[in-house]
Amino acid sequence: MKLPRRRFLQLAVGVPALPALGRLASAQTYPSRPALLLVGYAAGGVNDIVARLTGQMLAERLGQQFIIENRPGAGSNLATEAVVRASPDGYTLLEASTSNGWNATIYQNLKFDFIRDIAPVASTVKTYNAMIVNPSFPAKTVPKFIAYAKANPGKINMGSAGPGSSPHLYGELFKAMTGLDMVTVHYRGDAPAIPELIAGRIQVMFGSVVTWIEQIKAGTVRALAVTSAARTQLLPDLPPVGEFVPGYEGVGWQGIGARRTRRRTSSTSSTVRSMPAWPNRNTNRASPIWARRYLQDRPPISAGSSSTIPRNGRR
Repeated sequence: MKLPRRRFLQLAVGVPALPALGRLASAQTYPSRPALLLVGYAAGGVNDIVARLTGQMLAERLGQQFIIENRPGAGSNLATEAVVRASPDGYTLLEASTSNGWNATIYQNLKFDFIRDIAPVASTVKTYNAMIVNPSFPAKTVPKFIAYAKANPGKINMGSAGPGSSPHLYGELFKAMTGLDMVTVHYRGDAPAIPELIAGRIQVMFGSVVTWIEQIKAGTVRALAVTSAARTQLLPDLPPVGEFVPGYEGVGWQGIGARRTRRRTSSTSSTVRSMPAWPNRNTNRASPIWARRYLQDRPPISAGSSSTIPRNGRR
């Protein structure tokens, strides 16, 4: 049976809660005009696709257009800063993700505090990635990949969707837990890396399933494993990386955020108390405190379409 596109994408990102987003409107007068939903990554990636699904469903429920605008760069910090600087009226929203939590650890001298400045509006999806290689790559399993990489240190290029993205940190976590020496190459999102891996200019990427699923199904790339702790409904034949690297797990979240109307304090006012909490940025095993030190010790290189972040990981 062929799945409708929306249901297919919902399975890809594990999205049980999108229908609940109609509760975004807390007052009958909102929205009275189109709203802007900023995405910190390039079009075609998981953040972009989830944002467009979310915007479409909100528009259907609330009767106003939700315009999706991509502002890639700096691991989604550019889009986040734009929302922080916007008017706190709820008409400039952020497609937030796990990267926002990681960035508080990886980046120094940020011009905003994500927890203080961005109010959580709704949680939308839980995500996972897949370990993907070029079809001509000699290793067809995770153990064989590890063995090949150890025999060829520094000769494997690992794609990244940008500093602080899930493909970046899931890959760095894999490198750290296996002791592998691979060269990290940054792109401005998952989608720009697709032709690079197919052409063999990069050999592996821990890419978003929702972005890479068509290539995986078509056989233009080969998926070795998923980053979730267990097998998934969408790719049931793929084992978790953790079956071969004990303790490995890489899962993320996405949601909608808006600029807070006032700075978050220890106040017990109903406004603050009623706000849902952002997921703890340290609950994901792919986002430990070692990230900033590890990235500074082993600076990645940049591809032609890479982020403009200096190699030491600072803005």
